[in-house]
Amino acid sequence: MDQGVISEKSVKELGELKIVGFRVICEDEKYIEEIPKAAKELEERKEEIEHILNPNQQIGAFVVEETISEKDGYWIGVQVSEYGNIPESMTTLTIPPQKYAAVLHTEPIHLIRNSYAQLHKWIEEKGHTRSYTAWNLEIYHLKNGPENLQVELFDSIL
Repeated sequence: MDQGVISEKSVKELGELKIVGFRVICEDEKYIEEIPKAAKELEERKEEIEHILNPNQQIGAFVVEETISEKDGYWIGVQVSEYGNIPESMTTLTIPPQKYAAVLHTEPIHLIRNSYAQLHKWIEEKGHTRSYTAWNLEIYHLKNGPENLQVELFDSIL
């Protein structure tokens, strides 16, 4: 088994996702510092968010090659069933239904690039085509604390 990857790669289709949280925009090399800060603040303030579907999950969303400024950055939030009153300094993001190549990654988080590399190789081997202009997702499962973090990686495909 590949280090950091604990599940088989697969194709999954997800319906529309409504997310409330923070949008992180910074220089590329700063995301590694800024995303965890936003995730921590989200965890501390999630009781302010209405209609949360799973309080033990955070969802990261990004577009590899954004073509418009509205898609620039990284969103970290929680999925909601509907938008209610949006807390101060938070934003919303609606992700349309999409098809993804997916894999589950576990700690250590610094190996996440390896899991992405393995997933991208699998996509190519299976004859799928990555979509560089659609939303990619990282679903963080927080139920067992940060030391047992699991991240589902969803790379959008055509």
